[in-house]
Amino acid sequence: MLNSNTTNTEDLRIYQIIDANLDRAREGLRVLEDWARFGISKKKYVERIKNFRQILGKNHLEIYKQSRNHIEDKCKGLTHQEQINRKTSEQIISSNSGRVQEALRVIEEFSRPHNHELSKIASEIRYEIYAIEIDLLSLSKLKKSEKILKENDLYVITDQKDNLLQIIEEILIGGVRIIQHRFKKGTDKDHLKEAIQIKNLCNRYNSLFIINDRLDIALASNADGIHLGQDDLDLKSARKLLGYSKIIGISANNEIDISNAHKDGCDYIGIGPVFETATKKDKKPIGIEKIKTLTRDLDIPWFAIGGIKSNNISYLKSNGIKKVALVSQLMNSEDPKEEAIMILKELSHEN
Repeated sequence: MLNSNTTNTEDLRIYQIIDANLDRAREGLRVLEDWARFGISKKKYVERIKNFRQILGKNHLEIYKQSRNHIEDKCKGLTHQEQINRKTSEQIISSNSGRVQEALRVIEEFSRPHNHELSKIASEIRYEIYAIEIDLLSLSKLKKSEKILKENDLYVITDQKDNLLQIIEEILIGGVRIIQHRFKKGTDKDHLKEAIQIKNLCNRYNSLFIINDRLDIALASNADGIHLGQDDLDLKSARKLLGYSKIIGISANNEIDISNAHKDGCDYIGIGPVFETATKKDKKPIGIEKIKTLTRDLDIPWFAIGGIKSNNISYLKSNGIKKVALVSQLMNSEDPKEEAIMILKELSHEN
């Protein structure tokens, strides 16, 4: 425990260092706590971070506070250009996590000879913050992906084309913000290379890049998520491998499969086929009325898929279906950008 009767000059300087870093650590923790509370609404993290602040506050002894004016801090107010460059929530989370970690390391080192209990506390919290930083960044990324899913009504699925990258970029320029890539012919090496190229395009236009089925390539290309069919890897296993920063979509066309996907924590559902479609010749259309029944109480984003064209979107909208997934309509278009603009306009038009 701290010897409060020790007042030599070196100890006062050390107390001043500890005092300053306790303030820094608690300030950084407050930033993380507020982001957990208001940014991603995760009570578990709010409670953990708040507890860290209280523990440090309890150990912020009066002798540390009394040392504040022992030596004038001539570097007070000093800033760095990188502070001005923080533009995103992720940058703020990372910089404040680093601030907390660094401050706790200083406390750990300088308090060890005088206050072993505080040194131990600082070490334990520091290691906790390493993990919390990763969790907060992952949950923030997921929050952004969920926002794109919620706010965008057009979901485009690729088909194999010689000029695929050009088509995708035209579609993105036209305003599409969700791309799912399906692999056809080629080697895994080719598939990964193509996935990375599409991912880079989607990043450029602030759009989601989702890979169909291939979890390995989704991980290797840092895709935003994966789409799984009923015969693919189960959702729970995929979540363990992908983590919580990625989105997972599920194809379903009956009440049981939809209920299971929702219960297991999928982020969106593709429901269909609505109409007959050349891409799913073996599947019988389930029709408008069935889809309306299946989605009546669904509280996550869902997209109607199968045989949807620009000429039947108005009909779908009149029946309450506002989110759609398209394949051939845009992949085969002579002007993908203009086609995308027209479809988005049609989807946004109030019936």
